Amino acid sequence: MQEFATIIIDFDSTLVQVESLEDLAALALADADDRTERIQAIADLTNQAMTGTMGFDEALARRIPLLGARRDHLSALVEVLKQKYTPSLLRNEAWFRANSERLYVVSGGFREFIVPVMEPLGFKQEHIFANTFLFDDEGNITGADPTNFLAQDDGKTALLRHLDLPRPRLIIGDGFSDYQLRASGECEQFYALTENIHRAEVVDRADRILTSFDELLM
Repeated sequence: MQEFATIIIDFDSTLVQVESLEDLAALALADADDRTERIQAIADLTNQAMTGTMGFDEALARRIPLLGARRDHLSALVEVLKQKYTPSLLRNEAWFRANSERLYVVSGGFREFIVPVMEPLGFKQEHIFANTFLFDDEGNITGADPTNFLAQDDGKTALLRHLDLPRPRLIIGDGFSDYQLRASGECEQFYALTENIHRAEVVDRADRILTSFDELLM
């Protein structure tokens, strides 16, 4: 791994075992009669975005109204996600801490929960790039900041061009937006992590398949 000056890692289904918006919906919709249907709809939209059959911007815009979430649900979500770290991430925590200067989290998720979930493991706040929520006066989540690169289709590519991080770069993730960094030339290599989910459409495009983070250090 020493050959990469910059290592970029996705969050959902990569650093944690789940898709965080689904867990946020599970909290926010705990008493809703249509809870199951709405969570399934969110999951379906996520999968379409992650396999490249729907633009990420469209999928995000359609998921937010289904959440029914508020600002005060976010602290509970952080505690839930801290129980769902990817197991091999925890096994190799010392390595991640030791390499924090060249590690970046780039995610279509949201800073409001990603930062407090990842900082305890030594990830630097200033190296975490994600969407930010919009709220109304009552604290309801109403959307994502549309000016953020990551709220847009192929936003990870636009963000990397803007940041101009040191090369060579590696992207590790589970979704089509991670592969796009390789396809655009913004990363030299794309490793697909399958520890939490295996998306054939993504794995087939990977330079290397990781069944766990352990394989990075072998």
